[in-house]
Amino acid sequence: MMLELYLYTAIAIFVFMTTVFIIAQIITDNSIVDIAWGFGFVIAAWVSMLATQEFTTRQLIVTGLVTVWGFRLGIFLWIRSIGRGEDYRYQNFRKNWGKHAVRKAFFRVFMLQGAFMLLLAYPILRVHASDGPGVDFFMIAGILVWLVGFFFQVVGDAQLQKFKKNKTHPEQILKSGVWRYTRHPNYFGEATMWWGIFLIVLPVELGWTAVFSALFINFLLLRVSGVPFLDERYKDNQDYQQYKRETNNFVPWFPKKED
Repeated sequence: MMLELYLYTAIAIFVFMTTVFIIAQIITDNSIVDIAWGFGFVIAAWVSMLATQEFTTRQLIVTGLVTVWGFRLGIFLWIRSIGRGEDYRYQNFRKNWGKHAVRKAFFRVFMLQGAFMLLLAYPILRVHASDGPGVDFFMIAGILVWLVGFFFQVVGDAQLQKFKKNKTHPEQILKSGVWRYTRHPNYFGEATMWWGIFLIVLPVELGWTAVFSALFINFLLLRVSGVPFLDERYKDNQDYQQYKRETNNFVPWFPKKED
């Protein structure tokens, strides 16, 4: 069953990401792949659940949480992107790749993110492939952890958008709200939601193996595509460097007081 679900999901993600790639070439904006990220998991959740034709409480909870997160994130990023053009990261990729930009974008941006989606979707497929108990401690704990993550991502995004509209200087740094306790509340929130999904999936057959996805998303956000980009972008911003010394990188905690 697991192999069949992976096959169906892989085909669905490939078709989806290829479609997004074609649209990106038409509008010359590869950064729409970020908008597609959340929607890709929604597709994975629904394709894998419908393929099993079983709708247990645990399956519906996981699919529902992934759907809420994916749609919220995708719509938020879409609205934020209106009128902004291609993100600077993808502009740099386009310049560096030159005449090979289209081919490299297909494999190194769209297909690579599609592969990451397939790997990270493992707990979603695991819960659809396996029987599990009804409502239990792990389900309740997982939902609560997921809600904590959702709170940090939604509130962090909202506070950042409001700050950007009102700031008086382009190098000004947000240091209030949830941003007072972590420099990356939105990324922390996303990672925490995946830990919540892991807890919900844990009681099913081989559910413990889903820890891979939670660890992998933490690795991506902390070492690859999240935190490093922002730290590099603001490396010459003295205000940010001060903020960096005072504020936790990822897990929220009270600000440090320098001597």
